[in-house]
Amino acid sequence: MRYPPVAKKFPHILHGGDYNPEQWLAWKDKIWKEDMRLAKLAGVNTLSVGIFSWTALEPEEGVYRFEWLDEVMDLLAANSIAAVLATPSGARPAWLSKKYPEVLRVNEMRLRNVHGDRHNHCLSSPVYREKTQAINRLLARRYKDHPALAVWHISNEYSGSCHCPLCQTKFREYLKTRYKTLDALNEAWWSAFWSSTITDWDQIESPGSPGNGGHNGIRLDWRRFTTEQFVDFYRNETTPLKEITPNIPCTTNLMAGYTGIDYARFAEVLDIASWDSYPQWTSAEGNDKIALQTSYLHDLIRGLKRRPFMLMESCPSATNWRPVAKLHRPGLHMLQSMQALAHGADTIQYFQFRKSRGGPEQYHGAVVDHEGSGNTRVFRDIAEVGERLKGLDGLVGADTPALVALIHDYQVRWALDDARGFLQDKTGYGETLLNHYQVFWKRGIPLDLIDSRQTLDRYHLVIAPMLYMLREGVAERLDAFVRQGGTLVTTYATGYVNESTLAFLGGFPGPLKETLGIWCEEIDALYPGETNSIEWNGTSYRAFDLCELIHTTQRTETLGLYGADFYSGRPALTLNRRGAGRAYFIAARTGEDFLDDFYRHITAEAGIPYLFENLPEGVTAQIRENGERTFAFLLNFTNSAKQVSGPSGVFDLEPFEARIIESPLTRASP
Repeated sequence: MRYPPVAKKFPHILHGGDYNPEQWLAWKDKIWKEDMRLAKLAGVNTLSVGIFSWTALEPEEGVYRFEWLDEVMDLLAANSIAAVLATPSGARPAWLSKKYPEVLRVNEMRLRNVHGDRHNHCLSSPVYREKTQAINRLLARRYKDHPALAVWHISNEYSGSCHCPLCQTKFREYLKTRYKTLDALNEAWWSAFWSSTITDWDQIESPGSPGNGGHNGIRLDWRRFTTEQFVDFYRNETTPLKEITPNIPCTTNLMAGYTGIDYARFAEVLDIASWDSYPQWTSAEGNDKIALQTSYLHDLIRGLKRRPFMLMESCPSATNWRPVAKLHRPGLHMLQSMQALAHGADTIQYFQFRKSRGGPEQYHGAVVDHEGSGNTRVFRDIAEVGERLKGLDGLVGADTPALVALIHDYQVRWALDDARGFLQDKTGYGETLLNHYQVFWKRGIPLDLIDSRQTLDRYHLVIAPMLYMLREGVAERLDAFVRQGGTLVTTYATGYVNESTLAFLGGFPGPLKETLGIWCEEIDALYPGETNSIEWNGTSYRAFDLCELIHTTQRTETLGLYGADFYSGRPALTLNRRGAGRAYFIAARTGEDFLDDFYRHITAEAGIPYLFENLPEGVTAQIRENGERTFAFLLNFTNSAKQVSGPSGVFDLEPFEARIIESPLTRASP
């Protein structure tokens, strides 16, 4: 399948990055024109402008200075460069904070922040919402017909929360809408515990300050509320843009590793998902683990809308805010760029185009260094990427043909992080998902990372590790998926609580008991270094951290047994055949060896194809399709040459090489 390009007027892979011409107003006659020359030399066809430009656009309340941005937009159009035009709400001007202190956030200690930095604004403030919408409307009216305008970039890296009186009121309103009555709220929060019953809505305070850690329910609802605040603020920002420029897509740059917002919910209001990727490549060796984590995050963002995404920011070399600002070794910039494309990116963009002369990120990697020419190693690396992208128009909008889905649920993670049991703060939801993901990454099998509420129709295999919280309708969808012929794999710590974090009565895994054919009696947390084992297919596999003690029904097949402790000989791996499908349950945390062997068996059984057999260590293969052609990416994240065999031949990969193999789409393609 092929999706429309990110920007309809620019049907190419977008290549460029954050551009801050307002920092160079005093040198514009020299710097701006030189920037256009260097952009063309580097194969840059898009620049993001206006991201932190509020003071430059509105130096005094109601006094606007758009002339400099007019000139920049005209320069971009004259040089065939697409503008990703930002709204400036990520950092408000000092006059706004001074005149309207309500726009500044209040922290968990109920202390109001002073003006400074960015992302220091209250999402509830009527003044801030009015001011942001006003300047956004002016931007939309001024540039609605400008030939450079391609995408709206809304604010910047939404994050954090505010505990001011305005937000407390909004929180109570949210809870009234969610629960309707105090009785329902108290039941959901199990407030009789510790005499925490709420008898008046005004008694509710946001959690976080000393003495107000809050019960699981209120912490979970505060995170949900914060997500809804960002959704609503984003809608407020985009209202004038949608009215005036309905054909220009809107997005904001997410941070895939950030857990403070339910991105699955937030993505519902985005036209395109985008994110900022900054892998910390270590040296010439040992980058396969970093590559694995980065691939996971790319797939997480792609899975939000299950279509190509924008790589809004990346770094062509040293990332200055890292504890160690390591340079990219030769070849790594090309490799990380191709890695993003392989996992569904339709853009390769950087922070930043020209290095800032001062400020917190003056030593952050950039296309143009302080030296100011195209004669640097990094510039040549970027120009090489730009040249390669010119031949990849066929990749624009190409889909990822995944038949496997791994469920990643932000709210499940929130609930597990708050669970006081198991391993306390080391329950390891994220690490567990990555362990299951890496089996498919190493074998080059495309995989979607999806929220538990998303539809499952397109998949043969769905994997749901540690699905601790079963939100409304999730168990029913998983059961229907199995009955209709799908294969489901889930694990220990599944089906313990509902979406209010109240434990299911009648045994775990709650409403999935019939689907999985088991019920859990206890879960054993093991000390560091303590192990058990799973005996399966004549092999003993290490089990550690968490071992669930389960009972099976008469129809459930016990495939593997525990090998030690008082539960030796009890079921540790089970299969329940239900309808036309299969449901597997892994009762303990295991190492890579078990997961490798288990998923080889499962993927063969479920008919999951792959293009390359036995990929070498540190090499992955990823696939995209555009309806007519297949693009197979071979990525070598090691500093040694590798050889890969596939149906179309044998391929020799140089250290850190990224190869794209293009071929006609056939029925045999996954």
